[in-house]
Formats: sequence, structure tokens, C-alpha cells
Amino acid sequence: MNSILLPFLIGFLPPVEAPTVIPIWVGKPPGDENLTLPQETAETKTDKPPSITRISNVSTPTLHVFKPDPAKDTGASVVICPGGGHRILAWDLEGTEVAAWLNSLGVTGIVLKYRVPGRDKEMQGKAAVQDAQRAVSLVRSKAEEWKLDPKRIGVLGFSAGGEVAALTTLFDKRTYESIDEVDKISHRPNFGLLIYPAYLTEKGDTKLREHVKVLKDTPPIFLAHANDDPVTPLSSALLYVELKRAGRPAELHIVSKGGHGYGLRPSANNSASEWPDRAASWMKHSGLLMK
Repeated sequence: MNSILLPFLIGFLPPVEAPTVIPIWVGKPPGDENLTLPQETAETKTDKPPSITRISNVSTPTLHVFKPDPAKDTGASVVICPGGGHRILAWDLEGTEVAAWLNSLGVTGIVLKYRVPGRDKEMQGKAAVQDAQRAVSLVRSKAEEWKLDPKRIGVLGFSAGGEVAALTTLFDKRTYESIDEVDKISHRPNFGLLIYPAYLTEKGDTKLREHVKVLKDTPPIFLAHANDDPVTPLSSALLYVELKRAGRPAELHIVSKGGHGYGLRPSANNSASEWPDRAASWMKHSGLLMK
């Protein structure tokens, strides 16, 4: 039986210790200086079991740092961007459960509570990308304190969070004006994992959006999607083609069935939720899980 998915079959991954929580900005985030939003809310939906905790109205982005067992700690870390259509964050499904899985691999899982709902009509995830870029710089600034390797910091995102992770990996320029010493540290992750990423293609799904560009120094990227996902798998396929054309390291997995929004939770009739095994193998063979 799949060794990584086994804990889920008996009630998902075991609880992890309470995380260290830190704000990522000094004062209000860029663009939000004159913005007033409702208070942050969290609710657990049980439309179909098991439940999902959804967080909305986030205006104070934070990092939630889950460290692995010191005996297993590889020094690698991953900033996790939950999905939710830039309206909410699927906090446990695509956040804390993912941190627990990463901890099982000896990786520090850092869940990013980024700003929702989206602020920008042209690019809904703009504020979230700013938060993610700042998060990578902040994690790298804390590398010595948190016993992390500053050259093995990744980003992982699902759906809308997959867009955030993709653009954070692709963009070589910071999307906001630097504000302090933290912003003098590189905001580029060393690798990216994109799980059913959304919003990367133009209307009609025939090409990537204009700002989704692969550069000569784009970090290695792992992609996973289902062919029957209503959020088009062409987001992953077309990005992979551009990575291949640019000669950048990449790995793509598209399974026939699986739909959308499954996180790490197992599916009875398809192999979509086996992506963690493929991702763990990719990280291992890429040298990202070395101690």
C-alpha cells in the first residue's frame, strides 16, 4: 500500500505541534494602506464529508511554521499556498495537512495565510503573490535561526494557490517596492510544486497568460493535474511545454481522473491523490531532501 497515503486511510495525518506564527509585513501590506476589510473569519464546511475549514477576509498575512522531528529534519522548507479561488483559503485541506505531510519527509512546512479576497481586477492574485514573495524572503532571512538551508526553500500551491506559487517561482522581479532589510534578500524560491494550478491560461485555454513566462533561470518545477479537472490541466501542460523549451528542469504528471480540490485526501476511484509519492520522489532525486 502507498506508504505516504497510509496515514490518511486511518483519519488523515497525525496532528502536528502548534506552529510558530509570525506576520510577514511591517504595518499594512502594499496596496492595502487605505483599505478596510471585514474581520477575518473561519468556518468549517461539511457539504460533503470530510469537512474543510475555510478562512476568508484575510488582511494581515501570516506564516505558520511547522517543524519536523529534529531527527528527521533535512533542512529543506516549503511555503504552502492553499487554494480557494482568491476568495477563501482551504486551510486544512491544502494547508496544514500538507505541512504535516512535508514534516513526514523531514521538510519544514510553512503555511502562508495570504490576502483574500483578491484586490486587483486585472490580476486577482497580485496581493497574494506579493505576500508569497515577501514570505520567501522572510523565510530565507530566518534560515539560520530556524536551521534551514537557504538554498532549499520551495513553494507549493493548489488551484488559486497554485497560481500564486507559479508566479512566485517564475517572476524574477519583486512585485512591490522594497520596504526593509528583509526585502534585500532574494524572493525567488529554489523550486516549485504546482498541484492543479489555476488561472495560468488565457480564455479559451489555448495559451498561457501574457505574464506567465519561463525565464532562463526559472527554478525546477513539479506539476500534477487531472485530465478531467474543470480547472483546465492545460495550465500545467502548457507551462511544462514552456519549461521544456527553455531547457529548465521540470516534471509533469497528468492522470485521467481526479477532478479538482482533493489536496492530499485519497480518492477511491482514481490515482490523482497519489501525487505526494511522485512529488516526494522528485524532491529526493533532485537532491532537495538531503541532510
